Amino acid sequence: MGGSPRGRLMERDDIGRAVTRIAHEILERNKGAEDVVLVGIAARGDDLALRLAEELARIEGEKVPVGVLDITFYRDDIGLRAEAPEVHETRIDFDVTGKTVVLVDDVLYTGRTIRAALDALVDFGRPRAVQLAVLVDRGHRELPIKADYVGKNVPTRRDEVVRVALEETDGEDAVVVEEPQA
Repeated sequence: MGGSPRGRLMERDDIGRAVTRIAHEILERNKGAEDVVLVGIAARGDDLALRLAEELARIEGEKVPVGVLDITFYRDDIGLRAEAPEVHETRIDFDVTGKTVVLVDDVLYTGRTIRAALDALVDFGRPRAVQLAVLVDRGHRELPIKADYVGKNVPTRRDEVVRVALEETDGEDAVVVEEPQA
């Protein structure tokens, strides 16, 4: 997973428990799953959104629509990075207007990814409300953005890297904090 690891913070079972807890919190806050849709931020937020949808269906017996949002061209650092951005597919096959959209991402850090996601989301309609679910909140916000649902709060230094690995893309489930590379 790159750099030197400071420690594995979450394993497969920890991630599973966090997803289950977040699903229960979403249902409790929204008094069920009616008019709730999930939109995962590519990449990994979309896999987490699918897991959440499965858990919501298991608990509530109601299927929740899931979409994927690519925020590449909405980022405020586009063109400032040396490397070319990795572009993913956006797929939202339902109307978000009047719905409660739960944005799902793996790690909340500065808040800039979520700001970009909010900008991108309005291209698909006008949600009644937008909530944020993240697996890991590592702090260090640069924008006034706060998650509604958090799997784990992880205090980090700015120079550390939080890596989320998911079975769907990485072959394993884990959250690791890595020291910066020398």
